[in-house]
Amino acid sequence: MGFWDKVFGEFVDVIEWTDETSDTLVYRFERYGNEIKYGAMLTVRESQMAVLVNEGQIADVYEPGLYKLDTNNMPILTTIQSWPHGFNSPFKAEVYFFNMRQFTNLKWGTKNPVMLRDKEFGPVRLRAFGTYVISIEDPATVLKEIVGTDGRFTTDEITAQLRNHIVSWFATALGESGIPILDLAANYDDLSSFVTNRIAPEFSAYGLRLKKLLVENISLPAEVEQALDKRTSMGMIGNLRDYATFQAAEAMKAAAENPAGGGAAAGMGMGMGFGMAKQMVDTMSNTGSHPQAAPMTPPPVPQETLFYVADEGHQTGPFRKSEIRAKIEEGDVGRDTLIWRSGLSEWTAADKVDEINEIFAQQPPPIPQQG
Repeated sequence: MGFWDKVFGEFVDVIEWTDETSDTLVYRFERYGNEIKYGAMLTVRESQMAVLVNEGQIADVYEPGLYKLDTNNMPILTTIQSWPHGFNSPFKAEVYFFNMRQFTNLKWGTKNPVMLRDKEFGPVRLRAFGTYVISIEDPATVLKEIVGTDGRFTTDEITAQLRNHIVSWFATALGESGIPILDLAANYDDLSSFVTNRIAPEFSAYGLRLKKLLVENISLPAEVEQALDKRTSMGMIGNLRDYATFQAAEAMKAAAENPAGGGAAAGMGMGMGFGMAKQMVDTMSNTGSHPQAAPMTPPPVPQETLFYVADEGHQTGPFRKSEIRAKIEEGDVGRDTLIWRSGLSEWTAADKVDEINEIFAQQPPPIPQQG
């Protein structure tokens, strides 16, 4: 400032701030040499708070209202500094205005995928982004922790640091939430509330209040999404036959309604439609009369029946039928030994189970004792 700025500054006794921006958190009222006239009027508007700093120390904090800077309104400052130059002398001090409104639509997002463990899919990598809303909670803490001596402090100067905190805690909160990946889209609101409550204390350390954090999208890597798409498509195979039949019927209808030819053309189109329908249905059902028709996949391999054997009150097994035969030959399983297999409602004597009774029938009778 020049000479005239200093001269006119001596006559200015109104300290106020009207914000024309949308991103200013803190503004320092500019005066020549930081000289504020004793008795000046300080105007703090709604959605504002002001902090008076004298010789590097916070002297007073002002809520919305009109204040006259004298000893009645500055009891703390009075204990810090005496007034040897009279009540009309300027004093070296700074006034910081704090914008207490909510700052909305601040962006956050993961620069790199976050590694998580899902119960269904195992380790997966997720990307996420959204918005959050903050406001100033404690002006003194904001001034000491993040503003310092900055004359105009904007949201751009703190959002990068806040975004790092959000991403770091988001991964932890998401893992602790236990929400399956496929259910995340249906739980964005619950997840947003959960993450907000977990991250809010981190913001309080800076004197800020996290009003709300919104999760707008959580996405998987492209290759994983393609795999899920294929899995979804496989789930539709059960209805593929009905779909093919419907398509054949539509083709038959279109051929019959073809206006290009007369009755012969219509008949030919209908015949082709019937042929297409039969071919497609036969292909899907594998029951057509075409001599070259063959099943697309072999039938399932028959599963061998497994048996459980009671041995001195304890369950043993499962055993295959060949193993039961060996136990019978060795004398470990007798006709009255309790057996159970799938399909039996309770434990049953071995000779009452058809499959095992066949083995007993094949065994030779005991050798008669010589008299």
